[in-house]
Amino acid sequence: MKFIFSPDSFKGTMTSIEVIEILEKKAKEHFPGCEVVKIPIADGGEGTVESLVMGCNGTEVSMKVKDPEGNQIEAIYGVINKDTAIIEMAQASGLTLVKGEKNPLYTTSYGTGEMIVHAMEQGYRKLTIGIGGSATNDGGLGALMALGVKFYDASGQLINDGNGFNLRHVAKVDNSELNPLVKECEVKVICDVSNPLLGDQGATYIYGPQKGGTPDRLIELEAGMKNFVEIIKKDLGLSFEDTPGAGAAGGLGYAFITFMNAELVRGIDAVLDLVQFEKLLQDVDLVVTGEGNMDRQTASYGKVPVGVAERCKKHNVPVVAVVGGLADGIDDIYETGLSAIVPVVTRAMPLEEVLANAKDILENATDRMFRTIKVGMQMK
Repeated sequence: MKFIFSPDSFKGTMTSIEVIEILEKKAKEHFPGCEVVKIPIADGGEGTVESLVMGCNGTEVSMKVKDPEGNQIEAIYGVINKDTAIIEMAQASGLTLVKGEKNPLYTTSYGTGEMIVHAMEQGYRKLTIGIGGSATNDGGLGALMALGVKFYDASGQLINDGNGFNLRHVAKVDNSELNPLVKECEVKVICDVSNPLLGDQGATYIYGPQKGGTPDRLIELEAGMKNFVEIIKKDLGLSFEDTPGAGAAGGLGYAFITFMNAELVRGIDAVLDLVQFEKLLQDVDLVVTGEGNMDRQTASYGKVPVGVAERCKKHNVPVVAVVGGLADGIDDIYETGLSAIVPVVTRAMPLEEVLANAKDILENATDRMFRTIKVGMQMK
């Protein structure tokens, strides 16, 4: 027997790698000598580098960068072949790195730009950038500064702090010193949101509150973002603020589209392409995927189980999803290629109990799944 295990994390309880370890343990109990291919999945936020380095047998590169508050920290990015680097914004500019009061007026994406520059200078020309979990709402101002773009205020003074507060002070943009290596790069940004940059569905009002944006701060940030867009239109003639995904990561999606000609790609597609998933499907008997909760958004937003199932369907490989929770009314999800869905919770219990015993509950469900598969193999 040959299995591929490619689950998402079970948010708040287990990482993708932890889920795979449980699947592997039970698979080898029921199918001694089976071959297991491990493909941990991450969504572009924390854990993306770790997952892809493991899935692609890559390596990690460590470097010093500025965190969201401007302090020097150690960050890593992944290398999976001679051309490709995996950069995780959360490593340098993530919300979990903020030690003081959360305030998106004063956080910067500068460190993310530093990682990009370092990867390019090491010779990597295919960049996949995960932008989930950001602490910033600076429109990518900080990252662009690290990449060599210069911004000036109304008095002609160079702006040195790339944060949300200074968006409103930008009066001129000069991209003549943008790192020339950018033009040599193919940039893909892992982005699973479709928000534009501005407006009530944009970066500031949708994601700003979780980063410490109070009502007054949000008004100031939105005004600054509008100014930033208008100056870039005026000086460079570029207008990508309405592009779906431009509002991701506090506007970093907009910055990468505008200045790096980046392509925004669905997270699961980026990961499966990088690991060459369809090649790995050869001679595979079963794929097991999964996520913490399966509902209508799983299909609507092309989440991990659906992305995996779509690829398996093309090659007639059965795929089972192990899920923490399962909503009603999603029978049409089987049309994506899913063969079966196995919920892990078997009785009514408080959420606290589920979270506290998540690994044991998943192990029990996985055991039941493999026992059922063995019964199917014995049927005539």
